[in-house]
Amino acid sequence: MPAGADPGRLAAEYVLPLRWNDDEGLSELSDYLQRLAGWLDVTVVDGSEAPLFHAHAQAWPGVRHLAPDAAGLNGKARGAVTGIRHARHEIVIVADDDVRYEREQLQAILARLADADFVRPQNVFVPAPWQARWDTGRILLNRGLSADFSGTVALRRSVLPASGYDTDVLFENLQLERTVLARGGRVVLARDICVPRHPPTVRRFLEQRVRQAYDDFAQPGRLLRELALLPLILVLLRARSLRGAALLLAIVLGVAMRGRLRDGGREHFRASDCLWAPLWLLERSLTVWIAVGLRLRGGVRYRDSRIRRAATPLRTLRRDR
Repeated sequence: MPAGADPGRLAAEYVLPLRWNDDEGLSELSDYLQRLAGWLDVTVVDGSEAPLFHAHAQAWPGVRHLAPDAAGLNGKARGAVTGIRHARHEIVIVADDDVRYEREQLQAILARLADADFVRPQNVFVPAPWQARWDTGRILLNRGLSADFSGTVALRRSVLPASGYDTDVLFENLQLERTVLARGGRVVLARDICVPRHPPTVRRFLEQRVRQAYDDFAQPGRLLRELALLPLILVLLRARSLRGAALLLAIVLGVAMRGRLRDGGREHFRASDCLWAPLWLLERSLTVWIAVGLRLRGGVRYRDSRIRRAATPLRTLRRDR
């Protein structure tokens, strides 16, 4: 350990990409960043317009504050790549601006990275208004089948190429994870490391519905299953098949309950959260078809650009290494 180093300080870099249109949450985020900066080195990569950028630099004196220097259509990915490039540590934790780590969760992730190259933890909405519980239905289904995609990941930056990863895709966390896999890295799905996340506003929640469905183009098997939902529901309605509807409902609830019980999930998810899973799946059965329409029109709107690709197939990344 270097002379004068703090033995309690974590040997990792926390990278927060953001681009704000207003500073409504500035005070709360500033308190969080100040707390984080007492535990590890923090870099905020800020794509906000100049007045906000300069205000943030003044508000976060204990944090390294950078502008994005990577190209690409996806602003969050540009920020993540910039932060990873400039990281002062081998281990980098990338997190959205609504994620709120505690020290013990950071320590748990660092412990997992002792024998891994990439860790994907679990987010839990705190607090949990109705829109958060609606999305918790998705979380439980994902956990029941495999693992949920969170707003934060951790990785060893040496496993990435010098250029980082492709920033012209919508599903940037999956693109980052696949880039690690393509280079032979070991990925750990840490369903038991539950990191709090602020819920979206109702407006933001509504804006995310179709864009999140568009992510399915990165996972063709999932896309086909979700596209089949609406025709199946229409067939059951037309046939007035209560038995078929009950069976479908039971399967959905069963998967959600498995997700809640898996890897200590009952400590973070209520039993009633499972009841939101059918509502989320009904929503997805509609929004995935809207996403298909957007794909045919050239892609989904993302801020001031349009993105066609959700993520690059893993086989393509391996072939192009």
